Amino acid sequence: MIEIKHLSKTFAGADGSVEALKDINLTINDGDIFGIIGMSGAGKSTLVRCINMLERPTSGTVLIDGVDIGALPADKLRELRRRTTMIFQSFNLLMQRTCLANICFPLELAGVKKAEAKKRALELLEIVGLSDKANAYPAQLSGGQQQRIAIARALATDPEVLLCDEATSALDPKTTRSILELIKQINERLGITVIIITHQMNVIEDICSRVAILEHGVVVEEGDVSKVFSNPASDAGKNIVSPEERALLESGLTERVIRLVFDGTAAGEPIIAKMAVDEGISANILYASTRFIGDQVFGRMLLGLPREGDDADRAIEYLRRRGDVFAEEVEIDV
Repeated sequence: MIEIKHLSKTFAGADGSVEALKDINLTINDGDIFGIIGMSGAGKSTLVRCINMLERPTSGTVLIDGVDIGALPADKLRELRRRTTMIFQSFNLLMQRTCLANICFPLELAGVKKAEAKKRALELLEIVGLSDKANAYPAQLSGGQQQRIAIARALATDPEVLLCDEATSALDPKTTRSILELIKQINERLGITVIIITHQMNVIEDICSRVAILEHGVVVEEGDVSKVFSNPASDAGKNIVSPEERALLESGLTERVIRLVFDGTAAGEPIIAKMAVDEGISANILYASTRFIGDQVFGRMLLGLPREGDDADRAIEYLRRRGDVFAEEVEIDV
């Protein structure tokens, strides 16, 4: 288990200090695929580098299995980093070494015998689906293949935690999906805890079980991905999950607006048509979207109703009576 307690990080700059992280508190359970999402400058990469002490926090603690890793001596910290490995957006492969030699490199540093290191590297090449690339050099590989080699290298020391810092940001959508599927398979096969740092919502949706949303160095929302992404409570969450909805709400609407959120149990029903028949209420569908999170489908709608009369109030009452949807009126400045 990873416990981050009251963690803050301040950098000194020419124009004064910059508080990159502010009182972060997170718990990541063993075997989780935990996502940390936020826009550029939110503090995501600083946070992940504090988890293995590549960045020393200004205050607060990081506990791994109850051990305060900030208090470890240098030799114990090096040992911990072999169990808490990282992959990066830029792959960081050694270009003058073959793929096999890249994977062997951390084993060499750990003092593993050459024959044993080679055997382990070949096993990892098979796991990542690149057994035929052992003697190839990184420059001969595609971006997705290079990231697979980087993942194999990160697994060489049998880590318990894999930190992924924007690991798919440089890849096209198809390759991203294949890398995420590989990470998911590794998590299931080896039981490795995975922490994914990203600004891409689809990455979190595809494989994460829990998520924390970071904004200006603060965790503004945390919980199960299905709960947070189906109905985000924070402004940052709403901007990440439904930027189109946010833009529409700021476009100068003059109607009363109802937000409707529903899960798979109601996704196949003609809810708005049924409301028109049952209550005689005609609503203008301003925005609608559905998405899969895990194996569930979730939907969101914005409904426009006249400001005159009580149609909006009756619509909210009708929708809430169903019990399988969430309905609320959205405040609009007119």
